[in-house]
Amino acid sequence: MIGNYRRTTQAKLDDLLAHPEQLSSFLYPEEDADDSSHLDIDKTWHIIHFLLNGDTWEGAWPLVGVVLGGTEISDEDVGYGPARYLTPPEVKEVSSALTSIPADTLWSRFNADAVRRAEIYPEVWSGGSDDQSYVSDYYKQLQTSSRRRPQRERLLSST
Repeated sequence: MIGNYRRTTQAKLDDLLAHPEQLSSFLYPEEDADDSSHLDIDKTWHIIHFLLNGDTWEGAWPLVGVVLGGTEISDEDVGYGPARYLTPPEVKEVSSALTSIPADTLWSRFNADAVRRAEIYPEVWSGGSDDQSYVSDYYKQLQTSSRRRPQRERLLSST
């Protein structure tokens, strides 16, 4: 499972809500597509959620909104549950909370025993420098992406 984010307009979101069968092709564009509205955070989605919230599946707003929050688009399971979306005001609030936590601060919350006990997907996290680099790189991409035009666009996510 990978974490995917797509920025979209209200018109496109309305279309997806009316035609949820189009959701998968929208969320998972072709590999060769040059699409700046798409962000793939690979397998870091769960560890990022855990380090932000201190919980496997829950959390407090607005940090829970980074990976697992938002309004469900349909009941279709696209991985670890349905795809969700955030409204522009929610994106702005989530972005502000997300960008207030530097990558090194996020990683300082890593505790290998807690991560193992929580069974954080994909259950390979040791806390070594390779893990830190991998998670930090995607976390920084997520921070950068969250700052782009939150006043006009909706953000869809799936894991």
